[in-house]
Amino acid sequence: MSTTPKVAIVTGAGSGIGKAASLALARAGFAVGLAGRRKDALAAVAKAAPNPALMLAHPTDVADPASVASLFAAVKAKFGRLDLLFNNAGIGAPAIPMEDLTFEQWKAVVDINLTGSFLCTQAAIRIMKDQSPRGGRIINNGSISAHAPRPNSVPYTATKHAITGLTKSTSLDGRRYDIACGQIDIGNAATDMAMRMASGVPQANGEIAIEPLMDPEHVADTIVHMASLPLASNVQFVTIMATKMPFVGRG
Repeated sequence: MSTTPKVAIVTGAGSGIGKAASLALARAGFAVGLAGRRKDALAAVAKAAPNPALMLAHPTDVADPASVASLFAAVKAKFGRLDLLFNNAGIGAPAIPMEDLTFEQWKAVVDINLTGSFLCTQAAIRIMKDQSPRGGRIINNGSISAHAPRPNSVPYTATKHAITGLTKSTSLDGRRYDIACGQIDIGNAATDMAMRMASGVPQANGEIAIEPLMDPEHVADTIVHMASLPLASNVQFVTIMATKMPFVGRG
């Protein structure tokens, strides 16, 4: 059995789901390229891994093609290949009425959430299709918002619906190169981005309600499971959510 580790890139790796996924992948034996905007946060994640020598912290702006190219070149130079990309980096806009959003607020979310995922997917395919053994896996973070919006969330919701299209297209176009692509839709993991749920957030009926949260480690475990499958098998879509969050039902 080969002792060479599989190689992953995780975007948005400095905190939240990205941090949890990066450390879980490292515990599962992956070498991990950590991408994010904050160098100190990435360094802290690398230090927390069981084998920091198999972690590469690379500050990256996923909306910038040159920055993305630098990330993937650095990972290939250090580890020699790429087996997994987790497109996780994402931001939201202020929760204000759609008509009050500025163009800049809209564009910032589209650039990170959608264009960033596309640029990273493109770069991953270029490596995966030419390496030996050929192929790899791409996992996109879709979110519950890929299914249903929250009030005043149009940029985030629109980009997450678009991620589903990116997932399907990548899954189809990647087949010829032995590249699998799936999507994980996450609801109410207890990260900094979601902690406002614990103090109450607007609901579709206009009420403010506290929503349950779940441990991000359970999300990370699901990502490791998806990543550990042979390329002949693929989790195309999976939803993992706080059991009692107000998603399934009417409201």
